[in-house]
Amino acid sequence: MIATFPVTRPAGAAVTTRIARAMEIILHVGAHRCASTSFQHYLRQNAGRLSARGVGFWGPWRTRQGLFSGVIPGPGLRSDRAAARRAAGRIALGLERSAEAGVRQLIVSDENMLGSVRTNLRLGTLYGGVGERLARFGHAFGGRVSTVALCVRSPEWYWASALGYGVARGRGVPGPRALDRLVTGPRGWREVVADIACALPGARLIVLPFERFAGRPEAQLVQIAGQEGPREHARCWLNATPRLPELRRITAEAGSGALPPGEGRWQPFEPGQRAALRARYADDLMWLASGAEGLATLAHDRPEAGAHPPMTDLTRGYRHEQDRRLAGAG
Repeated sequence: MIATFPVTRPAGAAVTTRIARAMEIILHVGAHRCASTSFQHYLRQNAGRLSARGVGFWGPWRTRQGLFSGVIPGPGLRSDRAAARRAAGRIALGLERSAEAGVRQLIVSDENMLGSVRTNLRLGTLYGGVGERLARFGHAFGGRVSTVALCVRSPEWYWASALGYGVARGRGVPGPRALDRLVTGPRGWREVVADIACALPGARLIVLPFERFAGRPEAQLVQIAGQEGPREHARCWLNATPRLPELRRITAEAGSGALPPGEGRWQPFEPGQRAALRARYADDLMWLASGAEGLATLAHDRPEAGAHPPMTDLTRGYRHEQDRRLAGAG
């Protein structure tokens, strides 16, 4: 269910409205395990070059230091509504400062706007509360978000990466029932896209497939901001999921279930489960490629020869070898 809010504008909304007319606000919401950390590193390292073009960047180093506190209700807040007003005020002041610094396009990148990997694993579903969360963020930005960028990934590898992330943090190795719940769950990327579009109906929603854009942050920048991205720091890979040897060491120390032998990436799903997850992803991509009922735009371009070949077959059963090659991204 999407949250609704009173018509009364939050403190600082007049400032937000004024600046937003001259500033494009782009929310880059991830998702997790889709090379978001690498994209944020790229923007951070190129902040000076981008600033010269009027492009600003707020990343987790800023958003998770209290800026977004109160946007999503949490424990210890005496009044959710008062906390949300204070968060809107902080964001409005930040927008004003960015505008005064000459920012014309502001990219706000934080995958935690969608939710968390831990919650996805605990509930066995893909961002179940994303509609309400992004409705709150849209309100916190004064209703002036112009673009939302969502990265998606084949669920066989999204969930494999998320599970590896969980094991590395002591969650333990999932059993057959837990894996089956992820395969048969009702939510895929199509449902996530529909929830975001409903929460922020005035924003352009662009969907970037991991298989096409992972490791190419400059291409992501072109898609979401129309800016030719600098090439410096464009091939840094950060926050990758530990490989099997490291995961086996972690589970052995914790006394939890065994992992398979091997040196590469852990793939917990059986072949039949992987086929089902790939088929669902193919259907989601076909829906996006056919227009997504007007809700979103599927980003596509042609990468440089010899880099990452484009994914040209958006049909059921398209080849997924590229995702195998890019699985190491996280």
